Amino acid sequence: MKRLASKVRYLRALAFAFALMPTLAQAVSANDLNLDGVNYLHRWSKNGQNEFTPPAESDLSRWNDMITINVIDKVSDGDKLAELANRILSTYQAAGKVLRTNSVPRTQIRPAEHFIGAVLGSQGFLEAVFARVVLMDGTGLIIVHSHRIYGQKVGPEMADWLRKNGPRSEQVLMDWNDIPSPVELRKLPQSAQ
Repeated sequence: MKRLASKVRYLRALAFAFALMPTLAQAVSANDLNLDGVNYLHRWSKNGQNEFTPPAESDLSRWNDMITINVIDKVSDGDKLAELANRILSTYQAAGKVLRTNSVPRTQIRPAEHFIGAVLGSQGFLEAVFARVVLMDGTGLIIVHSHRIYGQKVGPEMADWLRKNGPRSEQVLMDWNDIPSPVELRKLPQSAQ
């Protein structure tokens, strides 16, 4: 009889663990992203902005690759999404050089999406940004995959990186389907700073 009771407890514990698996998978997905075979860990969130870097790049003041996902609650339809994409485009034009834009029209199964690729400059680095602007669950998301190269005269190095990686980076970002939902992103720990 003790053996039967032990087996029943074991089966209940196992059933409980299996019942939790979808919840645990959802909780992990917003903390641990995978884009093109590269793992990105949640590093910082505040006011809808969420930043992720590879495991070895924990210093947010000096990183090489980052995914930033902004949740824009005020964007809830295709027209507002297009307006948001145009504001991002204007910002990128003012801060650097826009390399490419593309809009994917909506279909019956998928809302419209927008893409902006640019190189932004700052003192000490150049940053290639690939931005995807999309609606998910009735909420606007800006998903930015960035690559930085540090130094004073890194234009040729960035041009070389873009030749080798630019088109593929756009395609990978636009094909990425494992984007955490706005609900999952809102659950991430928020920074005090």
